[in-house]
Amino acid sequence: MQAIQTILVPLIYLVSALLFIFGLKRMTKVPTARSGNLLSAVAMLLAVIATLLEMGLVDYRWILSGLAVGSAIGAFAALRVPMTSMPEMVALFNGSGGLSSTVVALSTYALVVMERPAAQSFEEALKTLGAFEIFSVGATLLIGGITFVGSIVAWAKLQGKLNRGNPILLPGRHIINIALGVVAIALVVYSTGFLPDAQTGLYVLLGITLVSFILGFTLVVPIGGADMPVVVSLLNSYSGLAAAAAGFVVGNPLLIIGGSMVGAAGIILTQIMCVAMNRSLVSVLLGGFGMDAAGGGKDEGYENVKRTGAAEAAMDIEYAASVCIVPGYGLAVAQAQHTLRELANLLEAKGVEVTYAIHPVAGRMPGHMNVLLAEADVPYEQLIELETANPNFKSVDAVIVLGANDVVNPAALDDPQSPIAGMPILHAHEARSIYVIKRSLSPGYAGIKNPLFEHPRTTMIFGDAKKVLEEMVAELKAD
Repeated sequence: MQAIQTILVPLIYLVSALLFIFGLKRMTKVPTARSGNLLSAVAMLLAVIATLLEMGLVDYRWILSGLAVGSAIGAFAALRVPMTSMPEMVALFNGSGGLSSTVVALSTYALVVMERPAAQSFEEALKTLGAFEIFSVGATLLIGGITFVGSIVAWAKLQGKLNRGNPILLPGRHIINIALGVVAIALVVYSTGFLPDAQTGLYVLLGITLVSFILGFTLVVPIGGADMPVVVSLLNSYSGLAAAAAGFVVGNPLLIIGGSMVGAAGIILTQIMCVAMNRSLVSVLLGGFGMDAAGGGKDEGYENVKRTGAAEAAMDIEYAASVCIVPGYGLAVAQAQHTLRELANLLEAKGVEVTYAIHPVAGRMPGHMNVLLAEADVPYEQLIELETANPNFKSVDAVIVLGANDVVNPAALDDPQSPIAGMPILHAHEARSIYVIKRSLSPGYAGIKNPLFEHPRTTMIFGDAKKVLEEMVAELKAD
């Protein structure tokens, strides 16, 4: 057994770390994302196996029970959670990671210090744990607690259970957050080298946990629905950082490596989302962002809206040389991705070139539209990113906007006073003809009027996205 722990365990850790790296790398591109996800899953399995081998004698009844419960939850989420609820699921998984790290940190302190042998003094127990490990316990509790509660708040906002996703601007929230942050950091420092006894140490660590829970609420609750892609990616980064800190607590190098990669990837993705929404990373980290986007919540009137039916629109686009589809959250809500794919197939059979313009923050989480379209087996090469799509819109015969709103709002370009001024958008308004499929003229997450709906070349098709697309498919098949 000693030989296994000395030779085999480090080897498995190395293979697992490499698989994590290659898996994460492959997840950066749509065509290789599935295989990257599979590699990462295998890496996690190897990490669990290696950890159990390193621990030696363990009570496998608890291990198998946890494995059964976790597998059941994962299987249910994979098979039953609809695509529209994927952001909520990611938020809950982020929160679960933060809570797990918090429990690991508290249980490690309880095991080493609170349940130390009778002959061992408190000071000796602290030395056994180590000063850096004590600091890591406090850091894990702080980051993990913020991640847990912040993710729950994000889930509630995405579900519409908390003020329907709108910002809740607490009076003096910045002062509150700064004060809570100072208290949390002071408690972490105090726990590192000033604890008089084990019981006081436990109270201090529980205090850090409580403060982190409050911070998780006060940092995320002011955020509006328009900024949810940033929140999801940021909380994902926090969950990775909490896991890395927990790795230092338990002395597991693979947990440190994996958590660091998730934390770094999350920060990079957060920055990408900030650029895509024209927000600074500093404002995100300080909290309270999203307040500006909430200022235009009125359902302002439209006077020059043209409308048509699905059949008439189908007859028009049937003779187009090129059609670009701009998917949005409305497509996910209607679960219309398969019907959209059928429509695209019919158009391609008639010689129409079909592409999909993907905005980085379309939907409610990073990559939401990519995953949605991949579910319908849309060819990866037809997915065009914003930087590539925008120069081509002027030559596109027809654009079909499906449930997207803010990401195609020309106010971002034309109105310096708009809450989304400067936000990179898809230039759908430059196409020769634009068809917007929406249930109504209601605003998007930013809560502001969209001039695209009154554009001279825009025609609105009101209705459920799936039903409208089904009618368009029926019209094309009837020809």
